[in-house]
Amino acid sequence: MAIIITDECINCGACEPECPNNAIYEGGVEWKVSEGTTVQGDYTLEGGNVVNADAENAPVEEDFYFIVPDKCTECKGFHEEPQCAAVCPVDCCVPDPDREETEELLLERQARLHA
Repeated sequence: MAIIITDECINCGACEPECPNNAIYEGGVEWKVSEGTTVQGDYTLEGGNVVNADAENAPVEEDFYFIVPDKCTECKGFHEEPQCAAVCPVDCCVPDPDREETEELLLERQARLHA
């Protein structure tokens, strides 16, 4: 599963610097695939959409921090556990029940993001 940040987020920002994929952004901020990764040129998102790695994409959430699911690997390939969840003071970084992903898929994503 990818991790999501619930609306219980207090916008403390503790999670953002912990993400090895730079998948966490402040609410309302546009995001890029290339930020925090080695991806260049076109990149295919999980839903099949192709985006330029340097293109700005619409925020996932406007009011509180969010995690870009296409960049989240649950820290697989980097750490034993998701670092955002480990540092969150209000436990609002949780597995996304709508996006179940295997460890194999998460490791494949990590390899694509950091080729």
